[in-house]
Amino acid sequence: MDAMHTRRSHRTFMHAGYSRAMPLRLRSLAIVLAAFTTGTFTSACAQDRSRANAQAATYGPAVTPPPLATRSVVPDAQLPRVRAALEAAERGTLRPADFSDIASHPLYAWVEYADLRRNIDTLQPAQAQTFLARQGGRAAGEAFREAWLASRARSEDWAGVLAAWQPSRANSLERNVGLRCAQLRARDALGRGDAAWVGEAQALWRESATSLPGNCDAVIDALAAKGGLPPALRWARIDAAANEGAPGVMRSAARGLPPADAALASDYAAFIEAVHERALAWPKTERSRRMASHGLARLAKSAPDLAEAQLPKYANALGFTEEDRGRVLYQIALWTVASYEPASARRLAAVPASAYDARLHEWRTREAMARSDWAGALAAIRAMGAVQRSDSRWQYFEARLTERLGDKAAAERLYREAATKPEFHGFLAADRLDQVYALCPWMPTDTGLERTAVANDPAIVRAMGLHRLGRDGWAVREWDEALVRFTDAQRRLAVDVAQDHGWFDRAVFSLGKKDPSELRLYHLRFPLHHDAAIRRESARNRVDPAWVAAEIRAESIFNPTARSSANAMGLMQVLPGTGQAVAQRIGMPWRGAESLFEPDTNIALGTAYLRQLLDQYGAGQTYLAIAGYNAGPAPLNRWKSQRPGMDPDFWIETISYKETRDYVARVLAFSMIYDWRLNGDALNLSDRLLGRLEGPRKRFACPAAAQDAALLPAPPPATSKPARKRGR
Repeated sequence: MDAMHTRRSHRTFMHAGYSRAMPLRLRSLAIVLAAFTTGTFTSACAQDRSRANAQAATYGPAVTPPPLATRSVVPDAQLPRVRAALEAAERGTLRPADFSDIASHPLYAWVEYADLRRNIDTLQPAQAQTFLARQGGRAAGEAFREAWLASRARSEDWAGVLAAWQPSRANSLERNVGLRCAQLRARDALGRGDAAWVGEAQALWRESATSLPGNCDAVIDALAAKGGLPPALRWARIDAAANEGAPGVMRSAARGLPPADAALASDYAAFIEAVHERALAWPKTERSRRMASHGLARLAKSAPDLAEAQLPKYANALGFTEEDRGRVLYQIALWTVASYEPASARRLAAVPASAYDARLHEWRTREAMARSDWAGALAAIRAMGAVQRSDSRWQYFEARLTERLGDKAAAERLYREAATKPEFHGFLAADRLDQVYALCPWMPTDTGLERTAVANDPAIVRAMGLHRLGRDGWAVREWDEALVRFTDAQRRLAVDVAQDHGWFDRAVFSLGKKDPSELRLYHLRFPLHHDAAIRRESARNRVDPAWVAAEIRAESIFNPTARSSANAMGLMQVLPGTGQAVAQRIGMPWRGAESLFEPDTNIALGTAYLRQLLDQYGAGQTYLAIAGYNAGPAPLNRWKSQRPGMDPDFWIETISYKETRDYVARVLAFSMIYDWRLNGDALNLSDRLLGRLEGPRKRFACPAAAQDAALLPAPPPATSKPARKRGR
């Protein structure tokens, strides 16, 4: 359920039709909101005692949320001085004597780094070597080593490159391809281009199917001169580059081939770039067929109609196999169905079964759902592999479709399987069964001494200080240095320490990767900060506070200074133009874009905007407002017009943008967790979807069969912004 969201360039906003002056008319609603504000909200509808007893027998006792953190951080009185020193270093005005009072501060190495880094190309080697001798192996020293290696390579100081390249640090340096090339070039320049060198350079050549950094050209030229790039190795790179749709790399790799082969490889690259009829005369080889299919598949991504029309001609001329045809038909179908174009079903059916993968199975299911072809959607789910079909999403929809087609007993079995998972679709399944929500939180035990030891670890101390200075890139380096040494228990304690310092995203990036059971650490993965402002603004705008907390978690992971590439700012990632418009609409003074970094201001404007979206999209339907918050009004209005009246669960699943589809489900699931954190139980998800603030509430319990299992999947990768025909 985790993902970072640092994009907002695609979002546009609607400002008309909003009024903040909407009195609370229902006394019951006022009571609910008052309860939210005071933190005393309890279940509005007590469960029947017999039902509660029956559920307890199945699920065990109710799960209660951990207490909200109340620790405070003792401020470092010297941090303002460190900040001033860093700023002086970056301006080039640092005088160490002026900052002698902080010379022994744990962060002073970063002051030195900033000072040395500013003029690194003219830095005296003795200064660099002295710093590396003192700080090598620590985060500041290794950050400097990378910069110094790049500088020495630019200056062609090959001895300096090899002096700075530390075998003990090769693993981290090896991840930087440019630095690998600098080290290889240095060895060759100093007469060390031996057989081992050739093997390392060949490995570099094979590893990447895309362009290498410019400073690698000399290495590749030297490798070729040593006879290290025979035709077979060149063709292997050409094949890999064709698979990635990289014609420039194909041409570069072909330059050392015999003339006839080089000409053919160049023509292959030209076809990948733009389909041409010269391919009809290519030799009828396996490689020619594959190159033609790659070119047509690439064409299908931008012009599926044209690719479909061209396919028979090239398939017949070159003798395409089923695999070749499937490669093209796959992309034709994918780039058609992603926009639910009329030919979607026909093109999906044309893809050979051997070419289907999990992504296309999902799209075949969604396409049938979008047409309300329930039998077709069910058949598509049942064609999935066992692992994919066991995901709670598809268990839920298989149950939903089975139920719709009349087999209630089979549907109930599937619902019960899905309902054991604390995810969006698992919560929906629990509602279909009218049973409690599954949740198995884990609160590991630790001693105060263990936590103190972690908090006092030098790298953790430096990481926390850098975070508080807003230097999160450096802070992450220190964090990573510590975590490499830590046990699993220490890593979890470090996340807890980070939360004391307001650094909440460490839970997302540091938990669940090695040990899936850590995904049950809800008190860490779902922090609750600024809760007074959340409750206050939620009550003022008649918005569910759990939803507001969920939006903050999804948008910024409670980082008040978060800023996206599109200039969305603060906790709720509000664009300045939107913030100004909302402020004017609600009569709130606008103090400029920088005020969006103030938590109270951001929450006030972001929550008022959520209210606007609820009003704007009709009937207060939360799922529509969440989709609009993520994708903007134009895509939302298109989706609404395409599938009017569709049930919310099916409508969400058929959103064409993957990012928005997952975002809506994620925010709603987060809302359930935050409702539990705030109140100990939760409003039914089925009611939450429709924007209801009152109604039956349900408790959470851990299913007996799942108490020893990790119930959540690994976090999905971050996705980039939606665009036309994107979201696969």
